[in-house]
Amino acid sequence: MMLSSPSFLVRENAADQLEHRRNDWSYSKPVVALDVALNLVFIGVALCAVVLSSLGDDEDDDDVALIRVWVVGYAIGCVVHVACVLAECRERRRGRGRSDEVLDDDSDEEDGETQTSVLKHAESANTMFSCVWWVVGAYWVTAVSPDLMHDSPELYWVCVSFLAFDIIFVALCVAITCLIGIAVCCFLPCIIAILYAVADQEGATQEEIERLQKFKFRRIVDCGEADSSGGIITECDSSMPTEHTLSQEDAECCICLCAYEEGSELRQLPCGHHFHSNCIDKWLFINAICPLCKFNILKPRMGEEEV
Repeated sequence: MMLSSPSFLVRENAADQLEHRRNDWSYSKPVVALDVALNLVFIGVALCAVVLSSLGDDEDDDDVALIRVWVVGYAIGCVVHVACVLAECRERRRGRGRSDEVLDDDSDEEDGETQTSVLKHAESANTMFSCVWWVVGAYWVTAVSPDLMHDSPELYWVCVSFLAFDIIFVALCVAITCLIGIAVCCFLPCIIAILYAVADQEGATQEEIERLQKFKFRRIVDCGEADSSGGIITECDSSMPTEHTLSQEDAECCICLCAYEEGSELRQLPCGHHFHSNCIDKWLFINAICPLCKFNILKPRMGEEEV
């Protein structure tokens, strides 16, 4: 199904929102603790395998020495990953602290951005190193596997376990990314409902959402063909209701991709965009911005309070 431009923008903004929440979840305390613990286990196993393989090993065995170097390199990659994760967590905590304070000088913000850029470059470099190192390890293990199983079985099975774990992890990441992409394109209302159910209050309150205008949709039948017609939306709960005419292209909700039906209840945001009430209410509870133009519906309220 080919998405129209407004629908594509809604899904692009929803994907950005999911990515933001994924980053927050990835650096939450339980996930970071599990990540660090898992990598520490890898480091410990790698060091034990290197030590055990070196006991009584023939120094002239180049194949075992190569695999030992690969295991040490893998452990170094785990150490760098743990350091980057912990540094990123610390920087995120500092960033939240800076956002709560009014800064008289931009130097702190510039320092924070510089540190974040350095961390991202370090993480990217470590990821590239890990990919190249995995290919090297797979080639070495495949080339020397018969001799390695005989000379140092513990080193062989450690290498195979590390390589297999990386394959499974990458496959899971790719599968989850594909499923999220498909869900955002085809089942966005379901994702919004799930986020609404599990998310803390981060967007607009129910009272702030209820202040937004509500409209009823009435279809204009053109030449007896309802499918090719637009419609009129009439403001609800008003002594002097306003009306707006919608073209056929605008007479659908960009969130659920369903055409407005006779009597549908719509919610119009201050920026002028309208959606099904059920669809947009859940979105605004999660994030108080228009999913089309990213207009913050709370800004007018904040401006009024300041005046």
